[in-house]
Amino acid sequence: MDERYPNEKRAFHGNVQVRTDLALEVRESISEADSELRGVRVEEYYHEEDDIRVTKVMIDTKNAAKAMGKPVGIYVTMEAPAMVEPDDDYHREISMRLAEELQELLPNAEKEQSVLIVGLGNRDVTADALGPQVVDNLFITRHIVKEYGKAAYNCDRMNQVSALEPGVMAKTGMETAEIVKGVVGETAPDVLIVIDALAARSTKRLNRTIQITNTGIQPGSGVGNHRNALTMESLGVPVIAIGIPTVVDAATIVGDALDRLLEDEDPASARYREKQKLNFAELNNMYMTGKDIDAVIKRVSYTVSEGINIAVGEAFMW
Repeated sequence: MDERYPNEKRAFHGNVQVRTDLALEVRESISEADSELRGVRVEEYYHEEDDIRVTKVMIDTKNAAKAMGKPVGIYVTMEAPAMVEPDDDYHREISMRLAEELQELLPNAEKEQSVLIVGLGNRDVTADALGPQVVDNLFITRHIVKEYGKAAYNCDRMNQVSALEPGVMAKTGMETAEIVKGVVGETAPDVLIVIDALAARSTKRLNRTIQITNTGIQPGSGVGNHRNALTMESLGVPVIAIGIPTVVDAATIVGDALDRLLEDEDPASARYREKQKLNFAELNNMYMTGKDIDAVIKRVSYTVSEGINIAVGEAFMW
């Protein structure tokens, strides 16, 4: 992200500071007095048949971007409460909805394109392995089309899909942005799709939410580990980012529990004031995930890969 608008927004529970990558949660954190924030539009619709709620947050102005702590652009949030469940039919519905939303954000989606898909994250850290596992299940076509032509797939038009798993700096000694920029320079894709694990503000959205945005991404920002941005400005091609929140700040959990304790308290009471003074700063570098994260990442990564395959692969095979 542009350093003026880091892909991170912090909220507070008294002295508790928490982080989120989700634009929807940032919008929710804005006070009621600013609920009609100029330059920010919100559209929401609910697919009752498959229990998926889609919210679009559109940031139109620089002032709104500064207030939101997010770059100008479109942020689509899909909330699917049963996404953690092993229901293949339901996950297929999520993939279909994801493909629809992705196609709307892709520039020149109706035309044949070269698409580079980048899976960010550390394969050895399960909660951060979403990107690499999505790459494992992608329908890759670039090498076949370049070698044998589109006739290899018995079609007249087809996107050239390639993929990259750049790893993390601790293993490669290189910034992810450096690796991606080099590959973009050599292969000249028309559009970049980046997948990464995110951090959430609410435990209710953990592993149940997909965010799609046309603003790119700053890897690691949700956990305070800022890396160089992957954006149109830095790479020279449009960047679509897809993410699922897999971790939540420990301070969030404590803060939510504190809020529940204070719900029936008199704000003027000494007990209320004492609880408000509690400091959880030592929790700011601790992040929590579910105990079944291994199975969840395997499941949702396949769901995301199927959505991408439909949007840029199968859907363009004529």
